Amino acid sequence: MRPVRNLALSCTILAAHPLRTLLGVAGVAAGVGAVTAMAAAGRGAERQVLEKLRSLGTNSIVVNAAPVRSGAGKLPAALLVPADADRLVAECPSVEAAAAAVSRPMPVRSEDRQVQTNVVGVPPHGLALRRISVGSGRAFDGEDERARRRVALVGATVVERLFRGLDPVGLPMLVARVPFEVIGVTERRGTDANGTDQDDVVVVPLATAMRRLLNVSHVGTLHVRARRPELLERAEREVREALRAGHRLREGRPDPFSIQVPAALLRGEREAAAVLGRLTLGVAGVALAVGGVGILAVMLLSVRERRREIGLRRSVGARRRDILLQFVGESTLLSGAGAALGALLGMGAGGLLGDPSWGDSAIAAGLSLLAGAAFGLWPAWRAARLDPVDALRS
Repeated sequence: MRPVRNLALSCTILAAHPLRTLLGVAGVAAGVGAVTAMAAAGRGAERQVLEKLRSLGTNSIVVNAAPVRSGAGKLPAALLVPADADRLVAECPSVEAAAAAVSRPMPVRSEDRQVQTNVVGVPPHGLALRRISVGSGRAFDGEDERARRRVALVGATVVERLFRGLDPVGLPMLVARVPFEVIGVTERRGTDANGTDQDDVVVVPLATAMRRLLNVSHVGTLHVRARRPELLERAEREVREALRAGHRLREGRPDPFSIQVPAALLRGEREAAAVLGRLTLGVAGVALAVGGVGILAVMLLSVRERRREIGLRRSVGARRRDILLQFVGESTLLSGAGAALGALLGMGAGGLLGDPSWGDSAIAAGLSLLAGAAFGLWPAWRAARLDPVDALRS
């Protein structure tokens, strides 16, 4: 029964000094809560990066045309043309598919409502490359592309803003004063890596967009898919060489286009998030250590104030091990209460910051218990080493 009596005595003594006990518990709770919340924030950031990576594709390449000034006072002219996509597929062994695309913000009107949205022109096979799938209605096909038909797919955001949430399939609308028929609604895609709403879009056949809407012969973007993710670097080199050769760019002349590999960019973002997560966890660990130091101070003060109690217990037969276990038990009680409170606070904060996990909370709580016991060893050892006579004289 001695451990039970020691535990009951420890609880009574800690309750007799509520302010001191509260400060010790608060320090540990802050440390455990910080560790749990920071781990949740890091996990949430990593999950977002992985979701963006999956949405973009692990083997995708984006080529953007850079403006090239053809002469003083003249408007910039873009380089890329739709035939470049066919050239990449034919000349680059590492490229599986490619599609040209144009996009521009435009006003879209239906009856008495008008909204500004992004109008995108892609060929039929470019829908798969852009990861655009149809939720209702149908997608446009090769015949729609060849005939330059004025048909369109609309995103969920456009449906809500322009059509008041009604099914728009079969309804007419005006895109920059050009009449179009809605033939389908795309499935929800959320936001892209830049935070842009991918559902706030109207998608039309590429030839229709170039001739009937924009009246241009060039495109702004080429979407390229490598055969396998491990061929991305080789595909990037092949795409660059093929475009330079196709447009007869001389040696030493800079590329009038930029090539982006979203997977590589997001991997860098993921590594940066991991470094930041380790840094924040280190700071949280320091907070946990500070909580342990607080317990050390509380226990040292407790030993100093209870010298007569220690001397009395030793004089009536208590062993040094009993005194040691009592004070270690008190420090563990303090850290345990702080760990429980910190876990609850950390899970609440983690739910706001990212993806909380009870596993992280349990690990932080376990570390806090170990820290409480470790920081309580020195005061407990000092208490156990007190001479009973000197303690009673204090």
